[in-house]
Amino acid sequence: MSDGIVIAGGGLAAQRCTETLRSQGYDGPIRIVCAEAHAPYDRPPLSKELLAGEMPAAAVALRPRPWYDERQIDLLLGTRAERLDLAGRRLELSSGARLRFDSLLVATGSRARTLPLLDGYSNAGVLRTLDDALALRHALGPGRRVVIVGAGFIGLEAAATASRLGAWVTIIEALDAPLMGILGASLGSWFAELHRAEGADVLLGARITGVRGRRKVRALELADGVVVECDHVLVGVGVDPDTRWLDGTGLGANGVRVDARGCTCAPGIYAAGDAARPYDTALARHVRTEHWEAAARQGADAARAMLGLEPVRTPLPSFWSDQHGVRVQYVGRAEEADRIAIDGDPGGRDFEALFTKAGVPVAALLVGRPRALSRARRRVQEGLESLTPETRR
Repeated sequence: MSDGIVIAGGGLAAQRCTETLRSQGYDGPIRIVCAEAHAPYDRPPLSKELLAGEMPAAAVALRPRPWYDERQIDLLLGTRAERLDLAGRRLELSSGARLRFDSLLVATGSRARTLPLLDGYSNAGVLRTLDDALALRHALGPGRRVVIVGAGFIGLEAAATASRLGAWVTIIEALDAPLMGILGASLGSWFAELHRAEGADVLLGARITGVRGRRKVRALELADGVVVECDHVLVGVGVDPDTRWLDGTGLGANGVRVDARGCTCAPGIYAAGDAARPYDTALARHVRTEHWEAAARQGADAARAMLGLEPVRTPLPSFWSDQHGVRVQYVGRAEEADRIAIDGDPGGRDFEALFTKAGVPVAALLVGRPRALSRARRRVQEGLESLTPETRR
């Protein structure tokens, strides 16, 4: 007997896949295998409202528990996908159970990277799950010395929240500017100055070489001789796809390779969200996205593919962030740009950065201009569609 459609992973991609399956008329069994003890929840608040104590834990749920019961969706909480038997079309679980599926969505997301130097210390951790956020919340407060290692979006958002709660914040970044790999040095430097203006100490081009303390980190030693004392350390140095359980299947060690619809090379196997590496036709290669909007879209796309429905148009890559009361929004493909033009007042936290290639808009970063997003999206979409293969070289 088949267990119908099985979804390995309990995040946003899994939720959107489930919603689409039911809204499009699929009435067969759906089973969601959730490694965490929580039903699918929204992650963006973990570094902001929930971390600040402005939102109860229950409020991050993507749907109330009765929603799943009413739609006969089986949630297997606290259960991990352990092994995939491709030939037998079975998913082996940490509980010892085996699910026989008609279709399988790999949506196990990603796991936060750690730093070996900090392994085993009770006051050092990551921010990836609801439980991580709840634990970190207790470490924040007035006068607490908090070190954020890594100036990506999670680190910067958590730093902004910690500063707002009265903590003394130090950000340690190995690159010469925050977000340098995405936005470049100039715009990355703007983020560094934003946090400095709000009281954080931002150390760039910095490398941790030692740790003082036994069970707890008391201070971090840097390569240039600086010693940073702390009460808590948050490591935010990126994530890796949580796909080790797929070893031996040939589906991809660093994210599952899929086409634009979420289909893998194996019939009936799909992937979405951080665990997936979709094919980007514009770049002519498989690329992981790791953003909220991409996970939502990919989960819905995979559901449509399972049902044999036509795909919807793929939107532009985009993301957003809130830091120190400023809404930051991005759309497009900045990696294709050869020039950046600024319109507005960076010092006043109100500007648009337009990324162009051969004079054509390919991406935009909006700071403090949420109402300009629709216009920027249209402009970038038209620009990218006008690029020829020769121009892209």
